[in-house]
Amino acid sequence: MEWNTPGAHRWRFCRLGGFDQVRLETGEDIRHLAELDQKLWAALSCPVTGLEFDTQTLALLDSDGDGRVRVQEVLAAADWTCAVLADPDSLLVGSAELPLAAIDAGHPEGRRLLASARQLLAYRGKPEADSVSMADVTDTASLLHESVLNGDGIVPLHAAGEENTARLIEEILACMGSDEDRSGKPGVSRERIEAFFEAARLYVQWWDRATGDGAILPFGDATHAAVRSYAALQGKIDDYFIRCGLAAYDPQAETPLNPSPATYETLAAQDLHGASAELARIPLARIRAGRALPLTNGVNPAWAAAIGEFARLIVTPLFGQAEHLDEDQWQRIKATFAPYEAWQAEKAGAEVEALGLARIREILRGPDREQLEQLLERDLRLAEQVAGIDKVVRLVHLHRDLYRLLNNFVSFRDFYAQGSTAIFQAGTLYLDGRACELCVRVENIETHSQLALLSRTYLAYCDCRRRGSSEQMLIAAAFTGGDADNLMVGRNGVFYDRKGCDWDATIVKIIDHPISVSQAFWAPYKRIARMIGEQIEKFAAAKVKEMDSSASTGIANAGAKATTVAAVPPAAPAPFDVGKFAGIFAAIGLALGAIGTAVATVIGGFLALPLWEMPLAVAGIVLAISGPSMLIAYLKLRQRNLGPILDANGWAVNARAAINIPFGSTLTKMAELPKGAERTLSDPFAEKKTPWKRWLILLALLTALGLAWQHGFIQQIGRQLKPLFTTQMDKAEGQAVPPQTSAPASDKPAPPPAK
Repeated sequence: MEWNTPGAHRWRFCRLGGFDQVRLETGEDIRHLAELDQKLWAALSCPVTGLEFDTQTLALLDSDGDGRVRVQEVLAAADWTCAVLADPDSLLVGSAELPLAAIDAGHPEGRRLLASARQLLAYRGKPEADSVSMADVTDTASLLHESVLNGDGIVPLHAAGEENTARLIEEILACMGSDEDRSGKPGVSRERIEAFFEAARLYVQWWDRATGDGAILPFGDATHAAVRSYAALQGKIDDYFIRCGLAAYDPQAETPLNPSPATYETLAAQDLHGASAELARIPLARIRAGRALPLTNGVNPAWAAAIGEFARLIVTPLFGQAEHLDEDQWQRIKATFAPYEAWQAEKAGAEVEALGLARIREILRGPDREQLEQLLERDLRLAEQVAGIDKVVRLVHLHRDLYRLLNNFVSFRDFYAQGSTAIFQAGTLYLDGRACELCVRVENIETHSQLALLSRTYLAYCDCRRRGSSEQMLIAAAFTGGDADNLMVGRNGVFYDRKGCDWDATIVKIIDHPISVSQAFWAPYKRIARMIGEQIEKFAAAKVKEMDSSASTGIANAGAKATTVAAVPPAAPAPFDVGKFAGIFAAIGLALGAIGTAVATVIGGFLALPLWEMPLAVAGIVLAISGPSMLIAYLKLRQRNLGPILDANGWAVNARAAINIPFGSTLTKMAELPKGAERTLSDPFAEKKTPWKRWLILLALLTALGLAWQHGFIQQIGRQLKPLFTTQMDKAEGQAVPPQTSAPASDKPAPPPAK
């Protein structure tokens, strides 16, 4: 069937599964896929997991990474693939090899793809190859790892060809951190290189501002050593002069501001060589009001060396040789170092300070930066080709898989066509003499079954486990042939996945729906037989229970009754009650007569029919019994729908994909003997069947009894036997009356006895 619109692409449709499905038969069909109304698509989205489809291809299609492939993503892939291929008909083959000639070199992006494909083949050591295979695009990341330059704009240490360049890369990594190269190794990017040299420039500029400035470097080259000495003692000297000032403010504070005798007693008990921390906490010198800081004698031994260096580097250059430092001199020293401290606060390029000023100046003057940037440019020149390698990977995957996806997304051709398997079919379940081919993976049985119940399909959920492995999988298998008599929770089977691996499968849940019309035909008879069997079992169980109870009671009372039984003589046997048994026989005869009458009436009526009506009568009886069940099953089987089964797995099925009776018979294969196989029908262990002759004789007997009752023969025999039964009953009653010794009866009353 063709649906055409003037000026539009000519589409062809076929009727499969109860709805119209587009036939994608040419590359032009794929090229114009965007023109096909989405209402005519079989599905609007599908998950990227749980499908028998290449996971990398699905990941490439899922451009937004939301775990689902949608219509717009499929259209984008189809448009791009058709644009860069010289002939989109090559997609119909589904080949795993992409010939380089198939790429459209006249298209700008196709031209770039062709260059990237050749670069990839060069990486693989096949520069003369004329096609890119699926093996060539497998694990391209590791391929780039092995390349010194891979186009990612990051230069790793092993890419440096010269020793000076390698040293510079190491220094940049140490000062500025690293970027991760595609090889997984640390490297430097253009941004880090520029940041390093900018920090070096600022650091040198900061140093140049201090050079020649006596305010910043008051002691020349010795300023830095003097600063270290000053910084080490600044806190202690400030502490000393504050204490002395407090003692001047209040003479009574002098004693507590100095170490107490208890402190010295504690120190006296220790090895003072190892008590430097305790000594260092004591003031620099003895605290007295207005006292200057001694620089030679009377200094805390823990600070004596530091005070000596302080005097040599700072006090002597400023004030000459001195044995004391007063508070005014100390304030002048602090003011001397104030410009240096301000300069330090403005330090720039501290990231490279560890390299030292001389090495930093050498780096800025030398050619190492130019060599490193040339290496970076060589790497970046490959960026376009290497980035194109990812597109080559995408093109090779789509060249192989796109057409197959379309036949499971735009239409369900692979599901309905004979000899093909849909991507949502996980494998085949062998169980109860059947092979079920419609098996789908399930993440959660309870969640899936809530929606799959609407499919009107008999589903058996199975827990599948690999032997000798911890692998586990849940599947839902559709039974569309045979019956459900032997399907129950706990039954075991074997599941073969699409790779041919076998799994132990156990039914854990069943959604019960009709499987076939033949099952519905026999269902009433099986229910009646099951009901009769259950009633017989209940009756037998009740009798066994009654017998056990009677036996228990008899055994319990046996000992108590033993003496009583021995003392009491046995009772006389009851006389044979002929009347009672005559009634029983009459009742039996009446029942047999009724049954026989019914059978005779049915058989007589059946035999009275013309010969051509007899099959119709039998068919009518069978139809009356099995017809309603078959009708209900037929209507439900017509409602079987694939949609809810897939929707429960995250699909968005856009049509009512029916699983009718003829198609369902192809999804579940029944056990059949191979053609030409020999078969022996004799089974030495087969159950012995009741001979049909016995049933025929019994049927004839019942018919004869019915006819005899209908014509009054049984009633006549009963009337003839009645006098005999009456005489026997009279005799029995006469024997039961005791003999009388009194005089014959008289109308007069007997005289009273004599006194």
